Amino acid sequence: MITIVNYGMGNLGSLLNMFKRIGVKARIESDPEAVRDAEKLVLPGVGAFDAAMHRINETPGLRAALDHKALIECVPVIGVCLGMQLLTRSSEEGKLPGLGWIDGEAIRFPRIDGLKVPHMGWNVAHPATPSALTNDIGIEPRYYFVHSYFVKVDNPVHSLMRTQYGVEFDSAIGRDNIYGAQFHPEKSHRFGMKILQNFAEL
Repeated sequence: MITIVNYGMGNLGSLLNMFKRIGVKARIESDPEAVRDAEKLVLPGVGAFDAAMHRINETPGLRAALDHKALIECVPVIGVCLGMQLLTRSSEEGKLPGLGWIDGEAIRFPRIDGLKVPHMGWNVAHPATPSALTNDIGIEPRYYFVHSYFVKVDNPVHSLMRTQYGVEFDSAIGRDNIYGAQFHPEKSHRFGMKILQNFAEL
């Protein structure tokens, strides 16, 4: 059973439907006690960094439950879109610290002539560091992106996939049991389905 964390800022229904489509049991939960019972966690996110961290920090028991599952019990966790950025220590979008589970930061795309921000639409994500999350994803897998900030990890080993859009950025990251995908796997057809399937099989 995969638990999708509902802290009020995420594309919950689409993720739940995609898990159902690939035959994986999943549920949406906002209760920290349900999070504490989770076998695997999905941390979604759509919106602003500070607003998301504020909701996580201010929901009684939620931050402690997330930290315990990720860092103490070491259950598989994946952050999606903004959820991936929350895994890092900070973002140029806000002032609040992130979860800090993976060393890195979220940076705004630079101003480049002809480069539209947000980065929106389909793009290729090239495998960087071998990982169970990206196993057998195929040649030049394409994913759907919508974001104005990108993640740069401190340690290249934590970069699982990289994508080019004006600059090269980390489009999937991972450290031990913790993973992140900047793209929306639930909107990325067979390539996204494979990512979610791999996560479910961890």
